[in-house]
Amino acid sequence: MPLTFGQVFAKGDLKAGESVTAAYKGAALPIQVDVKATHDDGSVRHAVLSAIVPQLAAGETASVQLASSATPPLMPPALRPSALLASGFNAVVRLNVGGVLYSADAAQLLRSKPYKHWLNGMRAIEWQVSAPVQTADGVAHPHLSVRFAIRNYPYPNIESPGPARVDITLENNWAFEPDPKNVTYDAEILVNNQPVYSKAALTHFHHARWRKVFWTGAEPKLHVRHDAAYASASGAVPNYDRGIVPSATALAKMKTDWEAADSGPMAMPLINKYMPATGGRPDIGLHHAWGAMYVLSMDARARQVTMGLGDLAGSWPIHYRDKATDEVVSILQYPYVRDMRIGSDSYNPVTKKHEDMPRCTSTEAGACSTPYSPDSAHQPSLAYLPYLFTGDSYYLDELLFWANWNLTTMNPHYRGLAKGLVKGNQVRGQAWNMRTLGHAAYITPDSHPMKVYFKQVLQNNLDFYNTTFAGSATNQLGFIDNTATSYAVAYGGPTGPGTGVAPWQDDFFTSVVGHLHEMGFASAKPILDWKARFPIGRMMAPGYCWIDGAVYALMVRPGAASPYFTSMAQAYQATMRKNDGTPMVNSSGALYLDQPCASQAQADWRTQADKDAKIWRTPWLAGEMTGYATSPEGYPANMQPALAMAAATGLPNAREAWARFAGRAAKANYSERPQFAIVPR
Repeated sequence: MPLTFGQVFAKGDLKAGESVTAAYKGAALPIQVDVKATHDDGSVRHAVLSAIVPQLAAGETASVQLASSATPPLMPPALRPSALLASGFNAVVRLNVGGVLYSADAAQLLRSKPYKHWLNGMRAIEWQVSAPVQTADGVAHPHLSVRFAIRNYPYPNIESPGPARVDITLENNWAFEPDPKNVTYDAEILVNNQPVYSKAALTHFHHARWRKVFWTGAEPKLHVRHDAAYASASGAVPNYDRGIVPSATALAKMKTDWEAADSGPMAMPLINKYMPATGGRPDIGLHHAWGAMYVLSMDARARQVTMGLGDLAGSWPIHYRDKATDEVVSILQYPYVRDMRIGSDSYNPVTKKHEDMPRCTSTEAGACSTPYSPDSAHQPSLAYLPYLFTGDSYYLDELLFWANWNLTTMNPHYRGLAKGLVKGNQVRGQAWNMRTLGHAAYITPDSHPMKVYFKQVLQNNLDFYNTTFAGSATNQLGFIDNTATSYAVAYGGPTGPGTGVAPWQDDFFTSVVGHLHEMGFASAKPILDWKARFPIGRMMAPGYCWIDGAVYALMVRPGAASPYFTSMAQAYQATMRKNDGTPMVNSSGALYLDQPCASQAQADWRTQADKDAKIWRTPWLAGEMTGYATSPEGYPANMQPALAMAAATGLPNAREAWARFAGRAAKANYSERPQFAIVPR
């Protein structure tokens, strides 16, 4: 049975020049290692591993144990697809677009066009080739193209064709092609002259793509359960609380919901199609809830959904591929590029050309619209985990598309043109932009043309945050303000509009820079240390009651033009007031600020205040935090990853802040939605 999977390695575990050995049921298993990314010391960070394993019975489990070996890895020459093609292999995509027939044939392309090697060895070889679909007369469709990834497992020897995996992606993605639009067609796919897929009247949205995978012969039904604890220890994955037992009911429902929904081309189950929608959602976090469930359980049902969401991430209209380079559009080459034009923002005074993407000008009904509204401020991580654990390049491309769209969708001047600064977004948008950018910089293969690009843009951003915040006295509390964009200090309260920030958004940012530091980006440490003071202060600062550490809005100055408060006590006093600025008093005449922090008296005061407001809920507990304490997506849950990252900084009171948070009276049940269930390392 052929087996291929992605494997992350902790820094120093697999040194440069070393190879990997594998043991299967106690016996040596020949294994192929295609190194993709390395750490800064030259040791391997990420690789794709392939093997041929003995047949397993239905439901049988076997372990593969990996170890490093000082023996240099075998580096075979680039293997050609001759044996596979000689066996009669073909894979054909046929599209009927308004009565005009277009096609692309993988076998013909492998014979006639340059191809790339994704895998190359004695156990697995993957050739990748792409081309526009064409008519029989050789006329290419202006927008539609096909990408083939043909993976061959030569067995029993390198001269044998063996089974092949056929990975096919249909794209409508060209960045600067005039008149982009949705295209409706009838699709048919044949593998070895046998129909394997068909779809009539499929509307392929502009700047979107879809994927299908087939096998010659029987597909191997193997489920790989990775050593998730090792993946977490490597820093590639957040330190999810491994004491959490994912709910069996939730896992079963996850599978049922997925299979009941449309998961075909251009679909998007489970994720909110209007991405800017507000409120707690399972798709928000360093990873979405389904991905966190997968990391914690390694369950086949959670894997199905996590990989499925990675596949269907292609449905969103965010994919801009430069036809000249066959890669995402570079803001280095096009510093004024934008996915939409607003005034003259996209005009390049050097080239004297606009660099915005062409608009859809079609007058056909529905030719320019899609059901999906992407957004930076509420953006899930859809492709990183799938690529990390499978090594499939489709997911890598998807990750790069999203990381780059976050740059091109911004005003070019706000992002510093070619610098790619994400500071112009809401604070939560800055957080998720930095997360996706960091994932791209971390996991993209060293040999990939865009590796240096994403590393440089990430470094530009870290330099900005370190200089602007960690390297100056912007404010003493540790929150991101970016007042020039008016997004950060945009909240109002007793002291008026423009006086407050959203701690939960800021906590997202803290958790991201902590995650970047865990992944090995040393430049994230200064901004992490500066940011960590904000969640630590809300738990430990004198004069601030930690029960309110996760408030929705925190007042940080007395007026919109005033300097920031210099202590958390000042911020707390300004926040814990009614809208008219008067002290919070319940019907018994007791002042809220007079109640001892985390006491039963404070809890009783809140219970009475709820009754006064005709809010019916269970009585408050002493030590119960405000902000939906028992919700896995409440504000304390949002705060948890930030505190977990802060706890590892070594800052004063950092571990004490975590201990206080961990001892709170009311906690979320993370067994169904563990995306914020991150604990200190």
